[in-house]
Formats: sequence, structure tokens, C-alpha cells
Amino acid sequence: MPRPPDPAKRRDLLDRVRAYLMRNGVADLSLRPLAKALGTSDRMLLYYFGTKERMVAEALDLYERRPLLRTRELLAAVGAPASPADLRRFMEEVWRQFSDPEVRAALPLYFEIMSASVLHPDRYGPVMRDIIAEWTRLFTSVFHGLGMPPDRARTQATLLADASLGLLTAPLADGHWDQAREAFQALLDGLEPGWRTMTTG
Repeated sequence: MPRPPDPAKRRDLLDRVRAYLMRNGVADLSLRPLAKALGTSDRMLLYYFGTKERMVAEALDLYERRPLLRTRELLAAVGAPASPADLRRFMEEVWRQFSDPEVRAALPLYFEIMSASVLHPDRYGPVMRDIIAEWTRLFTSVFHGLGMPPDRARTQATLLADASLGLLTAPLADGHWDQAREAFQALLDGLEPGWRTMTTG
């Protein structure tokens, strides 16, 4: 009977796989060069993860400093926003997460995987759809907690999630993070009065 994979070694491999991916991306990812860089074999990687795509997905999913996980932890720590003003402060804190150098260093890889999931859904699956859906569900629950009807909460969450994703894309190319931050503030300026109307009327 074969021995089950060692969980500690598996986790260590995932951490090192993620570090490799952040340096090299996924466009030309091949198991043999990856295995050599990690001091293991391609057969061992397949033993632990089954497929290259599953390995990549798990390496990203276990990243403890990814913004979605940190946002959930923030909600758990301080509680859900109780007013539109609270919601704005919460969203400003979410945006500040992307100032973390470690988070910014990981963003190109995430966007590369998301793009690959659109161009090659047979290889990476619906990664982009799932990431957007998770953010939208999180924001929907926050808006609903403010008293918005479910349809309005989902619409506002979709607008906020999609617009924020777009605002993160451009500075990865041009480096203008200050402009992106100012644009995000302008987005909140435009949305906050509507939140007040929808939660009081």
C-alpha cells in the first residue's frame, strides 16, 4: 500500500512553487525546470499535486497574504460596516492592502493566471470568474448588512468589485499607483451618496 503524501512537505513545496511562479510567471511554466529549481523531480510534483494546473491553483489559494483573505480577516476583527461612512472607511482599508509591497509583487502573477483562465479555460479553469465571484459575494454580504435589498446589494457589489479590479490593472503596466488611488477615491465619492439613499430610503 503506497504511503500517503506528507502534508508538511506538500505545504513546503506549495510555498516554494508560489515563490518560483512570482519570479517566473506561468506563460512558459514546465514541470522539469520547476522541479530542478526546487530540488525535486517532476514525478514527485505530479505525485503530490496530480497536474501542473492543480499545483498552480493550490499554490495561489494557500497564499495567506492574498487581499481577499485579509479582507475577510478584517471583517471578522472589526465587524461589518454599520453605515455608509463605515463602508467607505472599510473600502479605503481594502485598497490600502494593495500598497503592501508583498501584495503588489504577487499581483502580476494573479492577473496572468486570470488572463490564462479566460484564454485557456481547459487548462486553468474559471479562475478569473471565481476570483471576481468571491469578491462580489463578500461585498454583497456587506451591502446587504447595511439594509440594502438583495438585488441592489448585488448590483452595488458588482460595480465596486469590477471597478476596483479595473483600477488595479493599469498601474501594473504604467506604475501610476497614486493616480489609481485618487481614481478609487473618486469612485467612492460618486458611490457613497447613493449608498446613503439606498440604506435610508
